[in-house]
Amino acid sequence: MTTSTQIQLVSRPVGVPTAEDFATVEVELAALGENEVRVRNEYVSVDPYMRGRMSDSKSYIPPFELGETMTGGAVGRVVESTSDALPVGSAVLHSLGWRDVAQGPAGHFSALPETDLPLSVFLGAAGMTGLTAYAGLKRVAGLQEGDIVFISGAAGAVGSIAGQVARKLGASRVIGSAGSDEKVALLKEKYGYDDAFNYKDAPVRKQLRSVTPDGINVYFDNVGGDHLEAALDRLNRGGRAALCGAISQYNATERIPGPDNMANLVKNSLKLEGFIVGQHQDLQAEFAERMTGWLADGSVVFDETVVDGIQNAVSAFLDMMDGANTGKMLVRP
Repeated sequence: MTTSTQIQLVSRPVGVPTAEDFATVEVELAALGENEVRVRNEYVSVDPYMRGRMSDSKSYIPPFELGETMTGGAVGRVVESTSDALPVGSAVLHSLGWRDVAQGPAGHFSALPETDLPLSVFLGAAGMTGLTAYAGLKRVAGLQEGDIVFISGAAGAVGSIAGQVARKLGASRVIGSAGSDEKVALLKEKYGYDDAFNYKDAPVRKQLRSVTPDGINVYFDNVGGDHLEAALDRLNRGGRAALCGAISQYNATERIPGPDNMANLVKNSLKLEGFIVGQHQDLQAEFAERMTGWLADGSVVFDETVVDGIQNAVSAFLDMMDGANTGKMLVRP
C-alpha cells in the first residue's frame, strides 16, 4: 500500500490560525481503479484565499470540512496510472494539494506542456497567480496605454507579477507597496517598479501621496484597509480599482471600519470592482501564450519562497499570511 501524508483542518480558527487548528495524518491509498492516476506532488501551493475556506461562512468557494484533507493547487508527476491519457511520467496540475501523494480519476488532473520552465511556475507566474494579475489589470481595471498604476502587496505572489504585467500592458508608471525595505528594493531593482514604499514606515495615505504627484489611474488591491483608503484619495477622475484581496482583514475578529473617503467614488466617477480569477477563465489561453513567452525570453521574472516537507505546510501558510514570502509561497513535499 502507498501512504500519503496529508494536512487536515481540525478546528475553525478564530483570528490568526495556529498549528493546533491542523493535523498531519497518514492515509493509505487504495489500489488504482479504472482510468485513475497516482501523482507524487512536487510543489503544493498555499494562498491567502485559503484562510477564508477555514471559516464556516458563505463565500464564492465552499469551506474546508473539519477532519478532511484540505485542497488547493499542486503540480506533480504521475507515478502510477490506468489512464491512456496520463501515462506514468506525465506532468500534471490539479487541486489535490496539502498532501505529498494525490490519487483520483484522471479527469481531475490536467496535463502540463513539456517546457524548460520549472513545474512550479504553473502554480505561480504561469498559473492562477499570473492569470489573476492579468485578468485584474486587463479586464477588470481596463488598463490603458499611459495609465499610472498602484499595486498593494506588490512583493507577494500576485503583486510581483502584476507590476510587470502592468508594464507589458502599457502602464506609464507603476508604484508598489511592500512590508520591508528589502522588498521595496526588490520591487525597484528586479520587478521594474518605478517607485515603491514600505507601508510600515508611515501612514500609507501620506506615503502614497508623496510618490504620486499626478495621482493614479488604476489601483490593483491585494490588501484592503488603509491601502484602499489611500488609493481612493489618489485615483484620478475615471480611475478604476480591481479588488483582488484584502489580506489585512482576513484574521480580523472585530468589525473593521470602511474607508472614510467613499464620497470620492461619486466626486471622481470612480469604479471599484471585486473579482475572482475563476470568473475569467476565458482569458486562460491568451494569458498562457503571452506569459510563457515573457517568461521564456526573460522579460518577466519571478521569485518563489519554497518550504521543504509537507509536514511544514501549515508553517508555510502561516508565514505567507504574515508576509514572510517574496513572490509565490510553495511547499515542496
